[in-house]
Amino acid sequence: MTVSILAYDEKTGILGGAAMTGSLCVGGWVLRGGAQSGLSASQGTAPSTLWGEDVLRAMQTGATAAQAVAEVTAPDTGRAHRQLAAIDAHGHTGHFTGDQSVPVCGALEGPGVVVAGNMLSAPEVLVATRAAYLESSGAMPDRLMAALMAGARAGGDSRGLLSAALLVVSRSQTPLSLRIDRSAHPLEDLSNLLAAVRSEPYWGWTRVVPTLDEPYRAPDLVAPALLPMPQS
Repeated sequence: MTVSILAYDEKTGILGGAAMTGSLCVGGWVLRGGAQSGLSASQGTAPSTLWGEDVLRAMQTGATAAQAVAEVTAPDTGRAHRQLAAIDAHGHTGHFTGDQSVPVCGALEGPGVVVAGNMLSAPEVLVATRAAYLESSGAMPDRLMAALMAGARAGGDSRGLLSAALLVVSRSQTPLSLRIDRSAHPLEDLSNLLAAVRSEPYWGWTRVVPTLDEPYRAPDLVAPALLPMPQS
């Protein structure tokens, strides 16, 4: 029912996740995380938002992504209908796909990336999504968008697409959490929303609010060149 990707940029420490589905509200259901814990993507026929939160807590207390996924999924008697992917704050990945997940289903890993999906039109969806991320360059949001677009071109969700989401976090930047909860063209709308948040004055404002590395940041403590443009 969903295609998701979680990734880590070793050079910048930025973590990013993206998802698309043929159902509503994929961002709220699937993607969770922060720079201190890592990211999770919990999905499936009966997705567990509890899994998404629990795996983050496990990673924040020192478990690797693979350890956290195993710890969270093992005791759940309904796990056969669920899928979970995770990436920790160091870029290690882990995943689980229940044996009653709707085919085509599965997960693929790569250097600093994990892609998962179920109810896909073809196995090539996961391959194309992972390849597009690994072969792209530039900022994390752009690489994730390229991955989703490639997965969609390869067939995406077998029902078509109805919602899409993007989550990017780091210690030095404010979180970027974008959601298209219902649309006939969710990837196009998500791309347009990303362009909008990168425009002024909004983008400048994100550079003066607190971050993990600068928790007391405020306009009067930031260089004038970084201040947002005045609104007309």
